[in-house]
Amino acid sequence: MQDEILTEDLLARLLSAEKPEAYLEEGTTLERTLPDYLFELLADRGMRRSEVVRASGLNPTVVYDTFTGKMVPGRDNAIMLAFGLRCDVRETQRLLRLAGSAELWPKVRRDAIIIWCIKEGKTRSQCDDELWKFGEKTLFGTDRLH
Repeated sequence: MQDEILTEDLLARLLSAEKPEAYLEEGTTLERTLPDYLFELLADRGMRRSEVVRASGLNPTVVYDTFTGKMVPGRDNAIMLAFGLRCDVRETQRLLRLAGSAELWPKVRRDAIIIWCIKEGKTRSQCDDELWKFGEKTLFGTDRLH
């Protein structure tokens, strides 16, 4: 996958532009969809969607319908997709943005645990174990609080 300019850098360029046209003419905006991004990640990793299904723990219909654009996943399902695709933190945040979900926020206890798990290369199942250990809602299943 090609490296993208960081959002913070783009914002700085936009804020320093005298007119919106000056920024827009740079060609730094993009019209990327969630399915486009998912297929880029899939190709980058040399994976098949069936592998994403197994690694994410999601229902196959959810995965296939998300890849085709028939549905937009909720936040936890998007996070599970990110685990299934072995995304790093930046890729996960981008996937969440494209899914229309809030990004992971380190000030939120549950999100902080998820971020740490992603950084450490944990699987979705291992992340659920960490969430469970800290008494947080797991990604797979709804009411595993204790």
